[in-house]
Amino acid sequence: MIGTQMGKLHLLPGTTYSNPQELGEYDSKRHSALTLRELERYIALDIVGTYHQSIHSSLGRPPIAVWREHEGEIPLRLPQDRMRFWLTFLPEQERTLQPTGIHLFGLRYWSAALSADVGRTDRRLLVKYDPRDMSRIFVRRPSGSFVEARYADLTLASVTLHEALAARRTLLARGRREVNTRTIVSTAIERRKLVDAAVKATASARRGRTASTKTKVDDSGWGSLRGIDSSKPVAFDEDTE
Repeated sequence: MIGTQMGKLHLLPGTTYSNPQELGEYDSKRHSALTLRELERYIALDIVGTYHQSIHSSLGRPPIAVWREHEGEIPLRLPQDRMRFWLTFLPEQERTLQPTGIHLFGLRYWSAALSADVGRTDRRLLVKYDPRDMSRIFVRRPSGSFVEARYADLTLASVTLHEALAARRTLLARGRREVNTRTIVSTAIERRKLVDAAVKATASARRGRTASTKTKVDDSGWGSLRGIDSSKPVAFDEDTE
């Protein structure tokens, strides 16, 4: 499945291909169009709506059909604590709990549940975070349980770790040595808007160039063409491994 997905991703605008030889002179950065969030959704839709519904070369059937046929034969062992199971896959850092909260990558987080631990331990606490959504982190208390902590300023929007770090570098480059969460997040949001606007403007310009260079077509013979009857499925085999 991974090989199939990677092959499809290389067809998207902005691909870096598998190696420099395949990349050639293609400008991946200039042609990129999808944000990270959009790419994640694209992959999920392709797995659920295409891969699992298509004929598998080894199974000879759609994977979802085989799953449904055999799922009752082996009892599924799901984790008792799904949240803790998910947290094991997240990256982590160690931080000291201060009276002002947890500081991570220049962002400040707080949870009322941490109040009881302030000043009670000198140990650095384990902090789990999702690089795709830095609006919240998960702090392991001295008792061993995890507690969710959010921005100390709850009015701020969610940003990715990449956006937060890029915004922080921008602020430091301007000589601002005292940065705070609000400034970092607001800068990240402005940078995101700038990129989104640039992508849309570039796409619009490309469409304009394409439309202006289209060759005129003699449509005198189009009357003989018939539409496709989608009510009659056409059998096909797709090589998906």
